[in-house]
Amino acid sequence: MAAVSAARSSKTESYIDNKRKEDIRHANIKAACAVADAIRTSLGPKGMDKMISTASGEVIITNDGATIVNKMEVLQPAAKMLVELSKSQDTAAGDGTTTVVVIAGSLLKQCLTLLSSGIHPTVISDSLHKASIKAVDVLTAMAVPLELTDRDSLIKSASTSLNSKVVSQHSSLLAPLAVDAVLSVVDPAKPDLVDLRDIKIVKKLGGTVDDTEMVRGLVFDKKVSHAAGGPTRVENAKIAVIQFQISPPKTDIEQSIVVSDYAQMDRILKEERNYILGMIKKIKATGCNVLLIQKSILRDAVTDLSLHYLAKAKILVVKDVERDEIEFITKTLNCLPIANIEHFKEEKLGYANLVEEVSLGDGKIVKITGIKDMGRTTTVLVRGSNHLVLDEAERSLHDALCVVRCLVSKHFLIAGGGAPEIELSRQLGAWSKVLHGMEGYCVKSFAEALEVIPYTLAENAGLNPITIVTELRNRHAQGEFNTGINVRKGQITNILEENVVQPLLVSTSAMTLATECVRMLLKIDDIVTVR
Repeated sequence: MAAVSAARSSKTESYIDNKRKEDIRHANIKAACAVADAIRTSLGPKGMDKMISTASGEVIITNDGATIVNKMEVLQPAAKMLVELSKSQDTAAGDGTTTVVVIAGSLLKQCLTLLSSGIHPTVISDSLHKASIKAVDVLTAMAVPLELTDRDSLIKSASTSLNSKVVSQHSSLLAPLAVDAVLSVVDPAKPDLVDLRDIKIVKKLGGTVDDTEMVRGLVFDKKVSHAAGGPTRVENAKIAVIQFQISPPKTDIEQSIVVSDYAQMDRILKEERNYILGMIKKIKATGCNVLLIQKSILRDAVTDLSLHYLAKAKILVVKDVERDEIEFITKTLNCLPIANIEHFKEEKLGYANLVEEVSLGDGKIVKITGIKDMGRTTTVLVRGSNHLVLDEAERSLHDALCVVRCLVSKHFLIAGGGAPEIELSRQLGAWSKVLHGMEGYCVKSFAEALEVIPYTLAENAGLNPITIVTELRNRHAQGEFNTGINVRKGQITNILEENVVQPLLVSTSAMTLATECVRMLLKIDDIVTVR
């Protein structure tokens, strides 16, 4: 009798345990799907924008998936994984941040159905892994090779990325600008690697996005320090980047010196003058006529007295250069930063044809152009009528730069407009019939999940999603695998001919990252909180 009751209790316990695991899994999937549904409406060229209001009172208007999920205050651990997923896509490809979250959300919904049918999570996870490998093969087979000399194709791809942004009406200006910026920093020795840190984006309020320009040189969003009437324009400039202060030295510890004798005061002031004059004479001796001074924390980088002497020496001064900009500046000017006055040598200077202060909007900027032996860098000066437009223009330009970077590292283009997803759905559906047992059933569900992209594109454009997706399936079944949704015309066309293209890397990384995230979520069967 005791043995029977023990058996019963063990059965009951195992049942409760399984129920808990099921509940945790369901809760995780539901939370992650909620994040995906929140940004689903901002997918595609006709997607809606989100207005994000932060705790500090800052307002952001954007439809960039990575920015939206980044600013969300997500508390549930599983939902946080979707935020990380969007960040990963932003790092890997730069574009498709909304797509990757929407695909992951759709796959999770299908997983929920499969779990409720009694299929084990491990079986679903393994099937998903196989499906993602197959998906990458299908996408690669669809891709069209591209040469970097084909500037038009690169511009088309950058335009497609910009078309879904708030600043889409300016894509004809920003797309060629992004292409030229990336191609100008490509190193022939390492043609597949592009470091976007070599492209500096400087934002300046005033004007419109149309006034955005690319500058072959340096731009500083600050004015020249000419309190003492120093020069604001220098031709044939010899530029020094200094990391020391041109001001009287201070004691190492915080202390005050009381001087009661006038003669002693005069002596201190005289010593200060001689100290600063000595430094400026050494600087002038090298022929240097432009100084870029790094921001100092401990004491003022320059004083009124030193500015006065620098003005007399006809040296143009730009102070408060940020520490993290020094590397970019020295790379551009092909010079070395100088950390001590004793190391101030002529060979450490950079050379440029012109350094001048330019009035822009209600402020001023400093431009350095015609740099001799310039490093492989470039600067983009972004303009906008208000801070919201300015920030969105910067984010959109970053996405366009990332798209061109993808094409430089992997020379393949693929059609956009939901064409690759429908083709994947069709081919995975056909492949699922060949597979045996539960695997085939799982793969078929994942194939259906991928239809969420064309469905959402149609829905956001105000079209009938069911009619559109059915017609797309029909066209793809007839072998027209570049057919997609043209949301501008509101119909189905050959999307490759309409120049709606994207890099292959964006689609493949979206598929692999989304499936990786879903598989990880499936494997979680408990949440342990550590206080």
